[in-house]
Amino acid sequence: MTNKEKNFASVVIYVHNAEKRIGGFLSTIIKTMEDNFGHSEIICVNDFSDDGSLNVIKEASKRASTASVSVINMSYFHGLELSMNAGVDLSIGDFVFEFDNTFLDFEPSTIMQIYRHSLLGFDIVSASPDKAEKLTSRIFYKVFDHYTAQSYKMSTESFRILSRRVINRISSMNKTVLYRKAIYANCGLKTDNIKYRPIERISQNLDKKEKGYRIGLAVDSLILFTELGYSFSKAMTVLMMIMSLFMIVYSIVIYATYNPVAGWTTTILFLSVAFFGLFGILTIIIKYLQLLVDLVFKRKYYSFEGIEKLTK
Repeated sequence: MTNKEKNFASVVIYVHNAEKRIGGFLSTIIKTMEDNFGHSEIICVNDFSDDGSLNVIKEASKRASTASVSVINMSYFHGLELSMNAGVDLSIGDFVFEFDNTFLDFEPSTIMQIYRHSLLGFDIVSASPDKAEKLTSRIFYKVFDHYTAQSYKMSTESFRILSRRVINRISSMNKTVLYRKAIYANCGLKTDNIKYRPIERISQNLDKKEKGYRIGLAVDSLILFTELGYSFSKAMTVLMMIMSLFMIVYSIVIYATYNPVAGWTTTILFLSVAFFGLFGILTIIIKYLQLLVDLVFKRKYYSFEGIEKLTK
């Protein structure tokens, strides 16, 4: 291709124990970047993989001729969000592609499709498979959308493109991006989503460490970015107040009639519900405090052993 894009394109790929997939995935990305962009870089973030992912990345990078390929080796398992933060921080492109996994279920042309769509005035364009979401994902996004005021509806995304303006704005807003999709949706810039037809059905099996991390991330995101915690606390507070009023009226009536009251079951039931609500509220408050401490007081947000330049 002679008429290549003049914009500098950066690609950030998250890699964790992807030995069987990363070779073909990286080769596809290299070819797409070199065929369409005059200047590009590819940053693979190796999140403490304990298989042969790093060796496969090094081997696949030999196919690059004009694209610059680098790998960031994280010092320990950081999870998707912090690892991608490290890659995006080191990127220098006018546009940055983010690939949260290495499952290649889309045509390479989809990459350029979202790039060209971004040139229409969208700072963030994501690509989502046109298929039914997993039940857990569907529940999470429904709850997230219900308890947030943002107009953009969240969904499962395979990858996205960001303009440099987005990255600059996010950097000025937050030093640590706990959940990128929520931050992007609330950054105030134009956002759009494109659906693509998956070319094959791929079972996206995650290891135990990644599954545990993503469950924790979902809980943290619902508490930090939505009104779910506040709504739960408010509902429990109202319920406890109603029960308290009921017990006051009940006690007055019993006192006025002089009827003997066992009262044990009612008292225990009231105390149980009251303490359940109280501990629920305290749990959410503690979680808020923990997240605030992580966001405000942690000085080191991610740590990597080194950066290897694999191509010139």
